[in-house]
Amino acid sequence: MSTETSTATEQRADRPAYRYDAEMATRIERKWQDLWEREETFHAPNPGEPGSEKPKYYLMDMFPYPSGSGLHVGHPLGFIGTDVLGRYLRMTGHNVLHPMGFDAFGLPAEQYAVQTGTHPRTTTEANIARYREQLRQLGLAHDPRRSVSTTDIEFYRWTQWIFREIFESWYDTDAGRARPISELCSEFEDGTRPTPDGRPYAELSEAERRSLIDGHRLAYISEAPVNWCPGLGTVLANEEVTPEGRSERGNYPVFRRNLKQWMMRITAYADRLADDLDRVEWPDSVKSMQRNWIGRSEGAQVRFGVAGADPIEVFTTRPDTLFGATYMVLAPEHPLVDAITPAVWPEGTDERWTGGAPTPAEAVDAYRTEAARRSELERQENKKKTGVFTGAYATNPVNGQDIPVFVADYVLMGYGTGAIMAVPGQDQRDWDFATAFGLPIVRTVQPSEGFDGEAYTGDGPAINSSNPEISLDGLGVDEAKRVIIDWLAERGDGEGVVQYKLRDWLFSRQRYWGEPFPIVWDEHGPIALPEDQLPVVLPEVDDYAPKTYDADDANTEPEPPLSRATDWVNVELDLGDGPKVYRRETNTMPQWAGSCWYYLRYLDPENTERFVSKAAEEYWVGKDLERSPQDPGGVDLYVGGVEHAVLHLLYSRFWHKVLYDLGHVTSEEPFRKLFNQGYIQAWAYTDSRGMYVPAEEVVETAGGDGGPAGFTWNGEPVTQEYGKMGKSLKNVVTPDEMCDRYGADTFRLYEMYTGPMDASRPWSTRDVVGPQRFLQRVWRNLVDENTGEVTVVDGEAPEDITRALHKAIAGVREDYPALHYNTAAAKLIELNNALTKRGAPVEREVAESLVLMMAPLAPHIAEELWQKLGHDETLAYAPFPEADERFLVADTVEFPIQVNGKVRSRVTVPADAGQDDIKAAALADEKIVAALEGAEPKKVIVVPGRLVNIVR
Repeated sequence: MSTETSTATEQRADRPAYRYDAEMATRIERKWQDLWEREETFHAPNPGEPGSEKPKYYLMDMFPYPSGSGLHVGHPLGFIGTDVLGRYLRMTGHNVLHPMGFDAFGLPAEQYAVQTGTHPRTTTEANIARYREQLRQLGLAHDPRRSVSTTDIEFYRWTQWIFREIFESWYDTDAGRARPISELCSEFEDGTRPTPDGRPYAELSEAERRSLIDGHRLAYISEAPVNWCPGLGTVLANEEVTPEGRSERGNYPVFRRNLKQWMMRITAYADRLADDLDRVEWPDSVKSMQRNWIGRSEGAQVRFGVAGADPIEVFTTRPDTLFGATYMVLAPEHPLVDAITPAVWPEGTDERWTGGAPTPAEAVDAYRTEAARRSELERQENKKKTGVFTGAYATNPVNGQDIPVFVADYVLMGYGTGAIMAVPGQDQRDWDFATAFGLPIVRTVQPSEGFDGEAYTGDGPAINSSNPEISLDGLGVDEAKRVIIDWLAERGDGEGVVQYKLRDWLFSRQRYWGEPFPIVWDEHGPIALPEDQLPVVLPEVDDYAPKTYDADDANTEPEPPLSRATDWVNVELDLGDGPKVYRRETNTMPQWAGSCWYYLRYLDPENTERFVSKAAEEYWVGKDLERSPQDPGGVDLYVGGVEHAVLHLLYSRFWHKVLYDLGHVTSEEPFRKLFNQGYIQAWAYTDSRGMYVPAEEVVETAGGDGGPAGFTWNGEPVTQEYGKMGKSLKNVVTPDEMCDRYGADTFRLYEMYTGPMDASRPWSTRDVVGPQRFLQRVWRNLVDENTGEVTVVDGEAPEDITRALHKAIAGVREDYPALHYNTAAAKLIELNNALTKRGAPVEREVAESLVLMMAPLAPHIAEELWQKLGHDETLAYAPFPEADERFLVADTVEFPIQVNGKVRSRVTVPADAGQDDIKAAALADEKIVAALEGAEPKKVIVVPGRLVNIVR
């Protein structure tokens, strides 16, 4: 938004030749950025190299996706914050690794390719170059040798290698860890592990052996319910589907369908993923989100028999309510639906149950089609309960009653078993459904006195819960659960189990711009390519778009772009048993793949033999048992937005734990400490149509008669609103603009000074001038603006300045490692104000200490001043100032003086004054003499360090 203030680049004829302004700042900043690059200033040595003997610190940002629009001023908040800490740690004697890379596969580049015909790599590499230029302009102290992009062929070679390791592994529940699949084969071969049907492994056919082993792999193919979008021709992640059940991109209908997809068996690690959260230094809110996502709960698996089909298995956390189960519900996608649905309606079927269809199959098919149009969120939140009877009945194991089985969309295949026993007396959703369909309601828990609602979900004694063999009546909920689980287990109708909300990870996309799977197919299923045949490089294709269909046609099949590269898909290979023709996997990995392990590649990006050397991994992220016996290892500090609190972090932890189990890494967790930075928010403006207008073109107008200010655009009134900065709101401010107008150091200081790192804060361009003025005052205090010569002097500073200096040093030393950059900046401003107010030349000790303390926040001007002060070496590794304790002790103390409990005056005395001296000073104070009116006080009480209390 425009203002009446002049820009920082405006010049005056009488401007001093060496004034620190935007023009000078830009020259200084480019000079030092070039020197840092030329001198390799921020190259972090690996173990065994000079400098690696220092205490190490691995500092990392969540790496960005390089979009075509580049960075806006909200993006660098975390990047600058980590840079400040890294610079401080280098000055306090640490070997700091601070890398930056790019999460460069993904949908936006592919979309652009579809629209323009430009290869996604061309667009992506241009965007990365733009980002690198912007990040360099900010003076970020990254080690450029270690930068990686997930689209680099040498990088995704190792992504494929890790996928191959996961594919070639299984989870041994007895050992509680992943093991190589070859060891599972050996156990089947030697008979230590029996096959499911008891036949010797050698008697199984090749197809049977392959199917058996594939069913144990950590990466496997499964028929899974997915979000299929015919209009886009691809499967979408849940995050890409709107609450209305449509695609975020294009607003096409999205259908839930069972399709063959690659899955990751992350559920095998559910307990470890939950339990190990106690070992990492993460925000409690993030730990809670992960635990909730994993959703560990204890209950029972209960089997309800169905004539002519496998039993329906249900997981319930309330097996004590089994006697109240009066019907069952299957998710529309449940695999048993077709098996149990009869050809005709049973005699006497309630018409409300049929959906008006002549047969059960037609009713179920029509309902499935309708349900597939709704998102999971919509299905869960829909208050109107819909469903149809399958025509089948199941037997309740506790009372032998046959209860109807329905299909309804409020049951999801992704939760539990995809089937529920409906207990309307104890569940409101079941109550609503039972009421709508005229089904029985039986309470099994005695409601509390005075309860007059519908479904009762509270505690109480069991009622209506007995048969000739067992009675729960009168038991409390916990005891009733234990009794019924034991009874079910004795009869073979169920058992106590632990269940998780966490589902296995859908790991394939029907897209071009992603990592190819290192998988080929023969007649029996998938085969991992040997390591020496990696990488599998993306082929060149003419059409980057998946095949699309009529947006409303749910019964279509994905056709990924890679499937059209027939010369690449059909390949002759020798995998150990002679040349054969195989078919390559034509799905690609999701964008999550590269971000699951990139922090490890930073450690050793040029290694062609391993994804990371053992020495580098152990040095940078290995366990530190001196820190804690339970230390899991990992990156020392990982900084990023809370929007990645669950999925990215959970997926990374899963991959890392597999690598740990297989002996490829020594650390058990990827990120030892996590910090979530806040966001930059900004004003946006809408016109009378509700359309956003460019914020930088809006003019603020003074309010008439002292009223509030107004805003106009092109002379027309607009409405001001507040929100996240973004292109759609037309309120983006770029760091390029800020660096041009004020310099990078001013921009850095402004972002760090405006609030705590973990808090969101408003962006206000007009306020950037404040940090610029601070830097200008520092420059003037040390440099003559007319000659460019330093004005510092030798000798000791006055005691008040020395005390102010050491107070600032002590405070800044506390603030930097705690990421309290706003308060660190405030302390530096306070010290510089004292120097400005004094007006005399600044002593060298004070000047050099001030410059060194400024360096993490404003490194370019600090380097320039350091050089002007006579130093030939960069200050990047100069020792950070130490506070002298002598100057932190106050030389005087101020005491409030109360007369009969009311403060009447204050007195300042030497810090070492005794009680008698304090009393004398208090009684001699003019205001106290007047308050006493010549009378002798009855008591004078000195509370050490706090106050003097006089009683008349």
